[in-house]
Amino acid sequence: MSSIIQLLPDHVANQIAAGEVVQRPASVVKELLENAVDAKATDIKLIVKDAGKTLIQVVDNGLGMSVTDARLCFERHATSKIRQAEDLFKLHTKGFRGEALASIAAIAHVELKTKQDQEELGTHLIIEGSKFLSQEVAVIPKGTSFSVKNLFFNIPARRNFLKSDTIEFRHIMDEFQRVALAHPNIHFAFYHNGNEVYILPASNSRQRIVTIFSGKTNEKLVPVQEETDILTIDGFVGKPEFSKKSKGEQFFFVNDRYIKSGYLHHALMNAYEGLLKEGAQPSYFLFLNVPPNTIDINIHPTKTEIKFDDEQALYAILRSSIKHSLGQFNVAPVLDFDRDSNLDTPYHYKNTEAPYPTIQVDGNYNPFADEKPTKLHNSEKPKPRKESFNENNHAKQSASWESLYVGLKDAADSISEVGGMQFESEDLTAPLFGDNEIEQQVNKTYQIHRKYIVNPIKSGMVIVDQQRAHQRILYEQFLTNMTVLHASSQQLLFPLHLYFSTNEMALIRELQLALSNTGFVFESTNEDNIVISGIPANVTESEVNAVLEQLLRDLQDGVPENSFSQNDTIAKSMAKSLAVKNGTYLTEVAQENLVNGLFACKEPNVSPFQKPTFITMRVEDLDKKFAL
Repeated sequence: MSSIIQLLPDHVANQIAAGEVVQRPASVVKELLENAVDAKATDIKLIVKDAGKTLIQVVDNGLGMSVTDARLCFERHATSKIRQAEDLFKLHTKGFRGEALASIAAIAHVELKTKQDQEELGTHLIIEGSKFLSQEVAVIPKGTSFSVKNLFFNIPARRNFLKSDTIEFRHIMDEFQRVALAHPNIHFAFYHNGNEVYILPASNSRQRIVTIFSGKTNEKLVPVQEETDILTIDGFVGKPEFSKKSKGEQFFFVNDRYIKSGYLHHALMNAYEGLLKEGAQPSYFLFLNVPPNTIDINIHPTKTEIKFDDEQALYAILRSSIKHSLGQFNVAPVLDFDRDSNLDTPYHYKNTEAPYPTIQVDGNYNPFADEKPTKLHNSEKPKPRKESFNENNHAKQSASWESLYVGLKDAADSISEVGGMQFESEDLTAPLFGDNEIEQQVNKTYQIHRKYIVNPIKSGMVIVDQQRAHQRILYEQFLTNMTVLHASSQQLLFPLHLYFSTNEMALIRELQLALSNTGFVFESTNEDNIVISGIPANVTESEVNAVLEQLLRDLQDGVPENSFSQNDTIAKSMAKSLAVKNGTYLTEVAQENLVNGLFACKEPNVSPFQKPTFITMRVEDLDKKFAL
């Protein structure tokens, strides 16, 4: 019987490996940036076209490669980071598997230019689909330049699975931010389709965070520092009042490597216990340094998950250090019975000496005098006042306050005369037909558990979910306003200044026209903030920030390309934010308006999220419940 197991060709094996390593253009960006960091570069430039589908180029001024290394780096499992299995637990670099460049070269057109500092000439390679087309000597500056063009050109099925340019660019932005945050001492530059996205000069961690996320980031950062034998923590956490519903600005770095850890996130949330609103998420930028032999980073292809030896100790140290920082900077209340905060020395008195008190003695003071003497001068003696408190003076003072009530008696008499007047009044007549009163009682609405509204009808009753019903009403209102372009706005007395990160500002600029059609009036749009002078008629000033945050959270995966999908997404998001919540008490008038507004909609049966808004219960159904 012939054998059925065969060795795969190298190009097929590389394409299979590319399925794990290269999931989208952002994966290529991550690998190339990490290689540039490992090459000890101090200046790294990222150039992207068409969200990485057409071109991804990374240029650095690192160590460069020799002619042999330039050819060998595209072979499978070729790496300079490890020599034996034990080196996996002594890693101080980013990449170590040796599969990234081989996988990228198997599914794209790759061009490599590299030169070492001590060499006069460099090397220029061109590879297409794992095939070496040319290798020649070239005059190039020190460092390495990787150009990856036409990603997935030979795997059209994989290329079809890529999302829109907006979504793919967002993933590239995330990978760039992670690498840039981990290495603030490196100068980074990022260009997309010829436009400058980021210019990040070498600086410290705080300045790098503020430069990337802009806005009021500097105001909301609380430093965290802790050093133990098993863990060193350095970084920043956000103040509770700046927390958001989204998890956008949350970064854990272990030995300068970005990771995702639900366990460490739980420790951080535990430190914020009692300080955050329900569902709110704080921002944090934490850099953890642990001995390399206490972690295993080779458990996930993307190396974003790490296995710790002593997770419980890390949990406790992280939680306590964050709590200590929040209390130290007066972000969280501190309970200390041994310290009186009233005795704390203010900062502006810290280095000043206390003045000596001066004592002034009045030798002419007489405690038996009628009145205390006035302010003395050195050459004057106290002179007692001639007037004293007597009955005449008392009568004069009493007459002064009694004069306040002069004329009140006459006013009271005039008011009493009005009481005797007779006014015309309309006679209350009973309705011609007594059924009206009964019908009003039948159509009366009731609220149950501040969640459902019951409205009797002829056949039984209708039970309405107040939140879903209001979502449907608002959704159709917003969608109509954006379609017909006749939304009404209420002008604000003082314009609102709202600050957002760079990513959020990019989304707001894309949605500015659609938001204007809902009733928002943008006075100006700057790099890190917007100024709003008008808001929709059914939105209060205090709700504006929450509405925009909810909208940005719903669109974090990208903005729909066509206008109808944009309007639909915006209308759904705003309806979800502004709809009356379950647990809210509604008056009878509000209940009736909600029910009437629901059944005036085009599709009252379901909410914008395709959930039922009401159910009908007939009298026959109730009779069956009571039947024996």
